[in-house]
Amino acid sequence: MPDHVLFLTGKLAEKSLHRTLESIEPSPFTYEVLNIGITVAGLMTADLIKRRVADAGKAKRIVVPGRCRGDLQALTQHYGIPVERGPEELKDLPEFFGKKKKLRDLSQYDVRIFAEIVDAPQLDIAGILQRAARYKRDGADVIDIGCLPDTPFPHMEDAIRALKEVSYRVSVDSVDPQELLRGGKAGADYLLSLNQETLWVADEVESIPVLIPNQPADLESLFRAMDELEKKQKPYIADAILDPIHFGFTRSIVRYHALRARYPQAEIMMGVGNLTELTDADTSGVNAVLMGIISELGIGSILTTEVSPHARRAVREADAARRIMYAAREDTSLPKDYSAALLIAHDRKPFPDTEAEIRDLAAAIKDPSFRVQVSEAGIHIYNRDGFHTAEDPFALFPDLKLEQDGSHAFYLGVELARAQIAWQLGKRYTQDQELNWGVATDKKQEEQSVYHAGGTTLQAQKKKDGES
Repeated sequence: MPDHVLFLTGKLAEKSLHRTLESIEPSPFTYEVLNIGITVAGLMTADLIKRRVADAGKAKRIVVPGRCRGDLQALTQHYGIPVERGPEELKDLPEFFGKKKKLRDLSQYDVRIFAEIVDAPQLDIAGILQRAARYKRDGADVIDIGCLPDTPFPHMEDAIRALKEVSYRVSVDSVDPQELLRGGKAGADYLLSLNQETLWVADEVESIPVLIPNQPADLESLFRAMDELEKKQKPYIADAILDPIHFGFTRSIVRYHALRARYPQAEIMMGVGNLTELTDADTSGVNAVLMGIISELGIGSILTTEVSPHARRAVREADAARRIMYAAREDTSLPKDYSAALLIAHDRKPFPDTEAEIRDLAAAIKDPSFRVQVSEAGIHIYNRDGFHTAEDPFALFPDLKLEQDGSHAFYLGVELARAQIAWQLGKRYTQDQELNWGVATDKKQEEQSVYHAGGTTLQAQKKKDGES
């Protein structure tokens, strides 16, 4: 017998919640909706629920709005049945219930990220440690010390030791075998990169070598180097070299496939920078596609860089992509609905409400506070005095009559600018919240307690609705 679910909501969202629940077919539960007397459902708190909801009736579960604050575990104990948050947007309820199994822990992954400090010789030890800390925070497993051709690096050994002292795993990346030898003797965990001609370095140090072909297209030379180390029973990582688009990209993907086919158990690395750095496209999508290939081929390591300004989130994007692809592969599923971290410019469902539904909601508004919403039709702003729609916020300003109220005009200017960006790009917009740019920004997407234009603040609205 299906669970009976009690959905808690507020006055403005009640009709929309009913319509959304009716749209779930077949419904996995029976349900009832309880308006607890608050105007804005998003201002609901656990304490308020406890005061206003005497019991759960015949419900086996309680679902509260996604923005409800407070200790739901305490409510679970109080009512004796599970109390859980729904999605932030009630229009996402069908997906929330139908695909909830995919809202899984993304803590697992099986791809190691080498993040290269490409200008290490030009940084002092403090600068190298600072960069390493940022890369580690963003998901890097190994800090790669990049050497520069014809550039002295007298403090390389000191840099490696400083990184090792704070428990970083370290690799050294150089075309000069003498620099690789120095790095290995200083304690580097990995050396990038050795070929068949420079394998002698691997005999001199304990570092694990990353092997490459003598020339990118010469896959047989890579195979010979791998075979030589396997005979010596020495560990290695093989890299078939990813070439840029129009300079052998497709052929290089084929090389990786051939490498995996010939050596099913080998440790393999792919250096993704030749695509992320050398393609004028958002790196989040590039990283997602490459990590999908990496997941299918069982590649265990990548080398990534953040040289170009447009690639400045490459490490964080690779970290998100490896987690999503791992989870999807484990589920034998498409990499959809696991995380919005890589949906930088667009959202899959940017406009949860139609213009007609927003107009219906606006008809119930009895106060002067402005609400801003976005639908496919454009930007909507409304209060008790009117409903206005435009694609350009400047077209709305004459109708708002805020010329003498600078603070409200400023607030609405910010919100309408966000709404315009969301409408133009196809992103989800929620009033009083910054747009969610996934892993593209350092700023956390935190709910902002800012006032609504018209004189009603969120704090005042909370008091009006009875929240302490």
